[in-house]
Amino acid sequence: MKFGVIVFPGSTCDEDIVYVLQKVMEKEVFKLWHKEKDLNGLKLGDCLILPGGFSYGDYLRPGALARFSPIMESVVDFAMKGGFVWGIGNGFQILCEAGLLPGALLKNRNQRFISKNIHLKPMTNHSALTSNILNREIPLKIPIAHANGRYYTDEQSLNELINNDQILFKYCSEEGQIDQDSNPDGSMENIAGICNAQRNVFGMMPHPERASEEALGNLDGKILFESLIHTATNFVENV
Repeated sequence: MKFGVIVFPGSTCDEDIVYVLQKVMEKEVFKLWHKEKDLNGLKLGDCLILPGGFSYGDYLRPGALARFSPIMESVVDFAMKGGFVWGIGNGFQILCEAGLLPGALLKNRNQRFISKNIHLKPMTNHSALTSNILNREIPLKIPIAHANGRYYTDEQSLNELINNDQILFKYCSEEGQIDQDSNPDGSMENIAGICNAQRNVFGMMPHPERASEEALGNLDGKILFESLIHTATNFVENV
C-alpha cells in the first residue's frame, strides 16, 4: 500500500504524517504539491491523505480556497473511483468544502483555538479506519488542535449519517460517556469523524499522527493507521 500526502500552502502536519507512515508504519509515501494533478501512480487500495494545518491561511474559511487547488480535481476523481482518501484536521475541512463529505466545520463553541488530548469513542467497525477496533471498551486518546472543529450539518444529512452508519467517532469522556461535558468544540451530536456513504473517504478533526509512537507515550492513533493498512491489503488481495 502506498500513500500520497498532499501539501497545500499553509499545511503544517504533512511532515508528521510522512514520518509516521514511513518510519513507524514502514510504508512507501510521497508528497504531492497542490498545484499538480498527477497522483504519482496511486491506484485503488492506496490512500491520499490531506493533512492538518491552515491551508491558504484559512482565508475566507478553512478549506475554502484549498478546495480549488488543481490537485483537488484528481482527489475527487480518485475518490469517485473508490480510492481511499483521508482528511485530518484541515484536511477534513477541505473534504467538506469539496463536497466529498457532508457538512461543515464551524468555529469552536468557545471561539478559541483548542489544543489538548481528548477521548474518542469509535461508533462503527464498518470502515477502513475502525475495522480493527472490535468491541474496544477503552476510548481512544488522541490530540486535537483546531479553532474551527465544530461539526455541523442539516437534519436530513445528519439522519443519513446515522442511518448509514457513517459516524466514525464521537467525543466522549475518559470513561466513554458521550455528553456535552466531553464535547470540546460544540460539534453536533459530539461528532469527531465521519465517512462517506461509499466508505472510502474519511474525515476527522483529531490528529492520530500525534499519537502513534512509544516516544510520545501514546499509540492510540497508530491503531487507525494499522486498521486502514489491514483493510486496504485485504481489498487488494480480493480484487
